[in-house]
Amino acid sequence: MSKIAYLFPGQGSQSVGMAKDIYENSDKAKEIIDSANEALGFDISQIMFEGPIESLKQTDVTQPAIFLHSILIFNLLKETKFDVAAGHSLGEYSALVAAGAIGFIDALKLVRFRGQSMLQAGIEQPGTMAAVIGMDPDKVEKICDEASSAGIVQCANFNSPGQIVISGSVDGVHKAMDLAKNAGAKMVKELVVSGAFHSPLMQSAKDKFKAELDKADIKNALKPVYANVTAKPVTDKIEISNLLFDQLTSPVRWEETIKNMIEDGITEFVEIGPGKVLQGLVKRINRDVRFSGLEKYSDLEGLI
Repeated sequence: MSKIAYLFPGQGSQSVGMAKDIYENSDKAKEIIDSANEALGFDISQIMFEGPIESLKQTDVTQPAIFLHSILIFNLLKETKFDVAAGHSLGEYSALVAAGAIGFIDALKLVRFRGQSMLQAGIEQPGTMAAVIGMDPDKVEKICDEASSAGIVQCANFNSPGQIVISGSVDGVHKAMDLAKNAGAKMVKELVVSGAFHSPLMQSAKDKFKAELDKADIKNALKPVYANVTAKPVTDKIEISNLLFDQLTSPVRWEETIKNMIEDGITEFVEIGPGKVLQGLVKRINRDVRFSGLEKYSDLEGLI
């Protein structure tokens, strides 16, 4: 028997037109999206369906939009046959909803507040992020340590073998980029972001977010969710809350997460939500497991 993991994407998987075909073909989808618009207090579906891309790319819109797309698909599935779940950064909230730890509306409001807080933190403490390709994690971490003389910089995403994202102050990241190029990285590319996510520059967002997390009705998860911060499964509600709090300034240990899942017997991965980013990462981590995605209404044929 296959053991299945549901994976939920994070920021960067958005695109204009996302979830529009699902909305147009499902009355249940319409109800879910209408309830989301009402809970958020603005028409997020209009931005998802029609853009403009500049609005959709704003962190405080991007995060609830991707979350909504993922949960829309999950809620339409006739049967949810999964053993464990995980999500990349923002996607961890989708995974926790799928596992029964947080209700849809509660999580939607948390995600919206998270995005707003991160956007504001990026204004208060400007920073940037960069992808470093073709270099071992230990080497990138040493480079970040060396570059910290110029400003804050740390590894933010351990995505897959040879794909690491760094994050921090502009001077710190730029110094680390120069060091990585000189040390033989295949590619070093600065990312277009509104802040230094998963770095200490998100501390003000973290502080604001604590009160919202404390108010949220978080329950014990019905199925294990592998946390970004530890790359290990969690079900306890207190631990879940603490890990969501720590996630804002801690690295996303995605490669380790997938490897731990495989070690725990997972043989099949299904990405639920917009894009194919996580399928690509799984493929780079281990080519022997099965992976697929559910993104469009046509993908759901026979499953709803």
